[in-house]
Amino acid sequence: MKKPLLITLLIALPISFGLGAFLITHFVEQSIAKKQRNEIALRAFELHYNDRVNLFKEENRHLSNVDVSFVGDSLTEGYDVKSFYSEYNVVNRGIGGDTTFGVEKRLDSSVYDVNPKIVNLLIGANNFDTMLDNYETIVSKINTNEPEAKIILCSLTSMTGDWGRNNEKAQKNNIKIHEIAEKYHCSYANLYDALLDPSTNELKAEYSVDGGHLTSSGYEVVTSVIKTILKTLI
Repeated sequence: MKKPLLITLLIALPISFGLGAFLITHFVEQSIAKKQRNEIALRAFELHYNDRVNLFKEENRHLSNVDVSFVGDSLTEGYDVKSFYSEYNVVNRGIGGDTTFGVEKRLDSSVYDVNPKIVNLLIGANNFDTMLDNYETIVSKINTNEPEAKIILCSLTSMTGDWGRNNEKAQKNNIKIHEIAEKYHCSYANLYDALLDPSTNELKAEYSVDGGHLTSSGYEVVTSVIKTILKTLI
């Protein structure tokens, strides 16, 4: 081997190994940081979930003759149902970040202990890929434990921006939600199409805060769809 080439290799190898070690270290640090962020987010959600469930239990002690229990995730928690449905006796049983599995665990405090005439269910946006694993189970349990209650199953909503990538999944899952509604004789609220902008095939921009959560005008649309159904049930 010629000396210039040997010298180049001797210089380059440490640099190469050093760069590789740096990249590996950086990757590991990023992975650890991401894991820590996920753990913090999970703990924050668990605290929020428990706080909300405890609030529900306290509220339930003073409730009677409830017309509608609105059950769901952040779309429901952020929904001022008492204002939008002032003519009805309603309760908000939404928990931001919740999934179908979280709802199934809290059916006592969100549904059974409330003994509502109607249960309005809007859930699944936080676990698109697994929501159908127990969605029907939730409906079946409500049917069994609250046989007199009527159920409104809301479709997943359309979305836009970065959230819009989930629209195809939402549409597929909505087909199944509609089938479950028919199987259990539930009403089906098609929020997806009601909020859709036909020109973009995504959630209408004026209805959205961030591409997924709704503005007041978005909730007005949702309310219009649900009220049309409520008038036939109450």
